[in-house]
Amino acid sequence: MPADNNSFLAPKGDYKRLIAFQKSECIYDITFYFIEHYLPKIGDRTVDQMKQAARSGKQNIAEGNETGTTSMEACIKLVNVAKASLKELQEDYEDYLRNHGNKIWNASSQQCLNARAWCKEHSKPADYLRVCELRDDITLANVALVLIHQTDYLLHRLIEKYKTEFLAHGGIKEQMSQARRNWRTEHGW
Repeated sequence: MPADNNSFLAPKGDYKRLIAFQKSECIYDITFYFIEHYLPKIGDRTVDQMKQAARSGKQNIAEGNETGTTSMEACIKLVNVAKASLKELQEDYEDYLRNHGNKIWNASSQQCLNARAWCKEHSKPADYLRVCELRDDITLANVALVLIHQTDYLLHRLIEKYKTEFLAHGGIKEQMSQARRNWRTEHGW
């Protein structure tokens, strides 16, 4: 709850500062590039599905964060929708690799370890777009998978944070009731 005992609409903060949002924006940009360069333009529903899953991952973080001002339940649900959308996208990338006879990098492989370290340090779409232009489809799909795994972890932690906030401060109705009781006490009602 905010410092002011009579306040009950505490903003969640700028969602664009959330690392999970920044990473999801990078995932969206990588996916858009991947679709444009490596998938058929006509006759494959995968293109639309991948675009929508990547978009949903990003947009639901933004919407969830903003909704959290009045509904922590909706906030948690929307962030979980973002997680689910990125899992769907993960499956599409894994399908692509499998169907093209290529392997998903083993988590302990040097390629994967290098990508994990690089992705951990980079959260700007421009960094990833430069990488997209220098890598082939297999590398790019695996980098996207690494980034999706990292973002999934960040979203899990964000949901845990929101759950803790809810347990500590309650929902909007509880906060409104407490603010009203505080106001009445302060004003002698």
